[in-house]
Amino acid sequence: MADDQSDSKFSRRDFLEVSSGALAGAGVTSVTSMFAQDQSPNGAAKPGSDRSTSDPGPTNPTLDSQNPDSGNSPPTDAGGVQTFKYPFSFAHKRLHQGGWSREVTVRELAVSTTLAGVDMRLTPGGVRELHWHTAAEWAYMLYGSARITAIDNDGKGFVADVKKDDLWYFPTGIPHSIQGLNPDGAEFLLVFDDGNFSEFATVLLSDWMAHTPKDVLAKTLGVPLKAFDKLPQKELFIFQGQVPGPLEADQKAAAGTHGLSPSDFAFRTLQLPVTKRTKGGEVRVVDSSQFKVSTRIAAAIVTVHPGGIRELHWHQNADEWQYYFAGKGRMTVFATGGRARTMDFETGDVGYVQQTLPHYIENTGNTDLKFLEMFRSSFYQDLALSEWLTHIPPELVMAHLNIDKATLDAIPRDEPVIMPE
Repeated sequence: MADDQSDSKFSRRDFLEVSSGALAGAGVTSVTSMFAQDQSPNGAAKPGSDRSTSDPGPTNPTLDSQNPDSGNSPPTDAGGVQTFKYPFSFAHKRLHQGGWSREVTVRELAVSTTLAGVDMRLTPGGVRELHWHTAAEWAYMLYGSARITAIDNDGKGFVADVKKDDLWYFPTGIPHSIQGLNPDGAEFLLVFDDGNFSEFATVLLSDWMAHTPKDVLAKTLGVPLKAFDKLPQKELFIFQGQVPGPLEADQKAAAGTHGLSPSDFAFRTLQLPVTKRTKGGEVRVVDSSQFKVSTRIAAAIVTVHPGGIRELHWHQNADEWQYYFAGKGRMTVFATGGRARTMDFETGDVGYVQQTLPHYIENTGNTDLKFLEMFRSSFYQDLALSEWLTHIPPELVMAHLNIDKATLDAIPRDEPVIMPE
């Protein structure tokens, strides 16, 4: 009986060991087979089958689809580069009767230390009240038309109408206003030469008057004290007004006793010849050499056609603040220490590249990519990779890159700015 039990025990154990081994073997075979199916004959993962990039947990599909190069970065990226993108869509919108504003400053985009931006909308008759800034203001009209006013350092008045693609510039301390015109007001981008700037921190006429004793106002302006009984008790910032009348009438009124200012604070961009045009797109550079009053901010207005690329380059003299106002693109920024990062950009996004860091901007959509390059400088300056490689001894370049002479000779010698040429 004992022998029968012993034989039975060994039989069961043998069966379990054999069964476990078979199951384990089957599991290994299954896993091996699974990975074999995902691999090409050379052992590399088949396209679209590598599970290492999958993300089965909770996701935000909308943001992921807009930022493919963050979720699945190019193999050339190495990380370690500070975030250089912030969408205006994330910014708080300050709503008023007459329009709205929203800003992207160093508080929203930490890397943006030299420049800040404000996106503003005014209805027909909507007024950005009389004010001035401790920073210089550069503006680009995105939509519609507006009337701008100012006085210069000699107290002479300035009034002009601006439309889509026009610019204006008001130096530090120059008081000014903006008002939307018919038929649908305006939307415009404001750029300030201080990353820490905020539209909440301006000298506003209404705010100033509300915090000045009325008897002082009466004595200063030579009018009765009761004239100020209805002064606003807080800032207006943006308010709804009447659509202004003919430009000539406002200019005549602004001339006063001093006459109109000889300075033109507005700039008609489309009257400026294209700085560079290629098959891939075009660029207009606007700095103090064309726009005389713009002594603190320089700009390039760039269009890249589908399939085109703003070539690999860098800026020696200033950080670059970007605003994307049409299309889709991506940018890789290369930093010291072998670091690199790629981010995707769409309409309404702000980008930023620190001084001297190499980068490119590629159109990834099927429509024109349009964006501004802004610099805290009186002049525009850049250097291109192609320009560098073709203006030093060829043997030196070939030794560095392990390329032949035919390849080097094919590189453009004159900076294309936008490829293809």
